[in-house]
Amino acid sequence: MARMHFIFSDTVVLLFDFWSVHSPAGMALSVLVLLLLAVLYEGIKVGKAKLLHQVLVNLPTSISQQTIAETDGDSAGSDSSPVGRTHHRWYLCHFGQSLIHVIQVVIGYFIMLAVMSYNTWIFLGVVLGSAVGYYLAYPLLSTA
Repeated sequence: MARMHFIFSDTVVLLFDFWSVHSPAGMALSVLVLLLLAVLYEGIKVGKAKLLHQVLVNLPTSISQQTIAETDGDSAGSDSSPVGRTHHRWYLCHFGQSLIHVIQVVIGYFIMLAVMSYNTWIFLGVVLGSAVGYYLAYPLLSTA
């Protein structure tokens, strides 16, 4: 039966069978890896927000306004028109945002599953990594 309470131990299996920790040095290395994953997770959150902000600033008119302009003009759906290029750029940016989101979700689930090992050292490493990641990444939001 699986433990449902936190324990202090230097033995644990994390995420996969090959990530089996049996020593204090292995536990320290595992905590460091998860700490860095938590920092990366926070960095991805900030990077995603900055990327979205840049996309919104660089697309001066909305897609719906461009669609109206496209149907009123003589461009008739040409991909070489500025409207076609803007649509293409928007879809590429949206695809990039979606890919970054998937990476963020996967890392988040890995971190959650590692914490669900109920090992106190792993939990503290993730909490510390989240705090360090937040401290390092969120000031970057205010810079242009």
